Amino acid sequence: MRALVIGATGNIGKVVAAALEDRGHEVVRASRSSGHAVDVTDPESIRFLFDAVGEVDAVVVALGSVPFKPVTELTRGDYAAGLTGKTLAQLEVVRQALSRVRDGGSVTLTTGVLTREPIATGAAAAAANGALEAFVPTAAAEAPRGVRVNAVSPNVLENSPHYHPLFVGQRPVADEEVGRAYVLAVEGIVSGRVIEV
Repeated sequence: MRALVIGATGNIGKVVAAALEDRGHEVVRASRSSGHAVDVTDPESIRFLFDAVGEVDAVVVALGSVPFKPVTELTRGDYAAGLTGKTLAQLEVVRQALSRVRDGGSVTLTTGVLTREPIATGAAAAAANGALEAFVPTAAAEAPRGVRVNAVSPNVLENSPHYHPLFVGQRPVADEEVGRAYVLAVEGIVSGRVIEV
């Protein structure tokens, strides 16, 4: 299987790429700064990426930028930045991937625990994640040619200790657990699912 991992230099993207390679898949890495360069907030950049990479069996999007501020300090611009940097970026990848992924392939998005477990300063992230999670079941139902659409929603990662103080009382998840969830989304038969880790 040939899999495109967008956000492959990030903490989640590195885990996903390694998990897929460990299972014998060819992984094409894309990020803002290395591998195949892409700016997911720019539809033309995404189109250029797909043109350069060619057909793939799976696309994984493991990125998203959102502001973390108290809800009383969030501005309309902050919410727009979160929706642009995480939600609309991933939706645009899906929009373009549906015609590029081979029959029976998959597209996997990344949300996060803040959809179901609130933390202080997490309102913009929760909104961005929630929008993605609401999108997945309908997109999966309408996806052509047997293409599956899923999302993985991990808790804070063990490999990201600088975030642990924000996630009071949460259980950091190991790389192995995170990798397993993405393998399920890519290799399994599930579609329209948000896989919680």
